[in-house]
Amino acid sequence: MIKLCAVTGNRAEYGLLKPVMERAVLDPDFMLQVIATGSHLDTRYGNGWEDIENSGITIDEKIEMNLASDTSLGICKSMGLEMISISEAYHRLKPDMVLLLGDRYETFTAATAAVICKIPIAHIHGGEITKGAYDDCMRHAITKMSHLHFTSTKEYRRRVIQLGEAPDRVHWVGALGIENIKTIKLLTRQELETALQIPLDPPLALITFHPATLDHDSATAQFQPLEEALFQFPDLFTVFTRSNSDTGGNSINQMIDAYVKEHPDKSAVFPSLGVRCYLSLMKCCQAVIGNSSSGIMEAPFLKIPSVNIGTRQEGRIKPSSVISCGSSVNEIAAAVQKALNYSIHQEDGPNPYLGQDTSKQILSVIKQEFDKGIQLEKNFYDVEWRL
Repeated sequence: MIKLCAVTGNRAEYGLLKPVMERAVLDPDFMLQVIATGSHLDTRYGNGWEDIENSGITIDEKIEMNLASDTSLGICKSMGLEMISISEAYHRLKPDMVLLLGDRYETFTAATAAVICKIPIAHIHGGEITKGAYDDCMRHAITKMSHLHFTSTKEYRRRVIQLGEAPDRVHWVGALGIENIKTIKLLTRQELETALQIPLDPPLALITFHPATLDHDSATAQFQPLEEALFQFPDLFTVFTRSNSDTGGNSINQMIDAYVKEHPDKSAVFPSLGVRCYLSLMKCCQAVIGNSSSGIMEAPFLKIPSVNIGTRQEGRIKPSSVISCGSSVNEIAAAVQKALNYSIHQEDGPNPYLGQDTSKQILSVIKQEFDKGIQLEKNFYDVEWRL
């Protein structure tokens, strides 16, 4: 039996890992171990650990790491706290493999500890680019620390190989967010209104905005133009989800709270919606607005236009229904207007993030790798190139 330890640090990443975790629980070849950390244990972000346990998944270790500060210094200290505690958790759990997804600093710290503890890593969503966030370099660093790789597109698979990873350990499986849409029974508009206790009459927009951590502007300066642009759409009802725990995230959340308090008749905010409510709300919207990867992967699959603001997601493959814009008030307003007028018939070509049985493929490859026997030593795979 393979002891597979999934480490999760925030709501979005857990929503993507969830189908793999649920499948592992039912598979007799696996013993799922779960470590919850980061914003899951922070009341400011909705106590995500409760959502994990309410879904029937047991949490083996809870690692509190978030300090009250979201400054660069505070986050560095939080990473240090996680490093101490997660290494102790690995020592107690003795996993055969650690399962990680994405690029955040909680994930980077978990990967670093696993390498030192000589635990092989399976990494999901490598090879992607997000130029506007320090997550970008952390994602590539996690790739180099990982033994198995599961990418969301064929191009991202090529990029992981370009980083020196052997092709037989790099697998294109598609995006888990698309699998969620295909397998979760989404709520109707009426069911969602009852669950959220808000009206969802069109026009409706779902907004998720995170700090672009490599931007020279402060988080408040990044968010202010979006807030001002929304004043140009008095009939648009906006539902915000809170920003994540990156540098400046608290400042953005304070601005969101103030906006909703000032405009309770046309806006609402939720610390965390959970994957089912989030996708259901997205399906009911006329537009998704912000700089979250869900506007690039999940929204196009649901045929919902999305406005991608600024540089945070620059570098990702974007379907044609993603409307990218600059960070000024006029650019954002123009993009929102274009999204509200967008016709789903304009979408053409296959979705690059679509895979088949993504979670099943991931566990199948992990089993095959253990059957062959895992060697922690890796050779650097050189690709042919020329200057």
